[in-house]
Amino acid sequence: MTEPLVNPNLDTLAVEYPLQIATLVCVRAGKAMPFTREQLSAINKAPVKEPVAVNYLGLLTDEQADRRHHGGHLKAVHQMSTATYDMLNSEFKLKLDIGLLGENLTTKAVAGIEEMTEATVCIGDIYQYGDGKDCVQLRVVQPRRPCYKINDQIGLNATKRNIASWVTKQGISGWYFQVVKDGIIDSGMPVYLIQRPYAFATLKQLWTLTNHKQPLSKDLIEPWLAIECLEDSWKKALAKKLSLSN
Repeated sequence: MTEPLVNPNLDTLAVEYPLQIATLVCVRAGKAMPFTREQLSAINKAPVKEPVAVNYLGLLTDEQADRRHHGGHLKAVHQMSTATYDMLNSEFKLKLDIGLLGENLTTKAVAGIEEMTEATVCIGDIYQYGDGKDCVQLRVVQPRRPCYKINDQIGLNATKRNIASWVTKQGISGWYFQVVKDGIIDSGMPVYLIQRPYAFATLKQLWTLTNHKQPLSKDLIEPWLAIECLEDSWKKALAKKLSLSN
């Protein structure tokens, strides 16, 4: 079977950084509130109308109810592509509003640049939001793993299908940032890609590898295991793919 990734050693186009790629069109935060199944959740996040401080745990006005699976310095800020909503609305014949699924940041690409999606964002990328000494810098360290709360948030009557499972198979649930530099974030800020150390390591490829059913070669897996900032649970999942072939 053909392995699901191009050779990571292929040359990439020369790019000068920092490169302005997008505008931050919305910042969202939420408080832990009663949710379904007699649990709390902060998945309902409202647009923040004023500049908000960001520290190593994320936006100061944001909360996570389930700190075991959400939040912490390796899940400090969550971003999701608006394309996810386009795909969900098309697949399930829904009319979901952007922001429904708990993301903190929404961006819009500048002219001539592709939107930030799982196909264009790489593990290890560092993005800068804003200019000057108060800018925020965020590093991509892992995708978001969808859970049942996506189904509950959309509503049991919306569709008979398991939406969270479909999102997982598509690998379109967004990504988590680690905060590299504290600062102030606000809608309308420019977004810059300032570092891309692993141009092969797109989130889409990571999802493809971790869900691949066949053993994978060392040449394919080892470059990923060498990514220092990749969150450990993803490295373990990749290592299992490698161990199957030994």
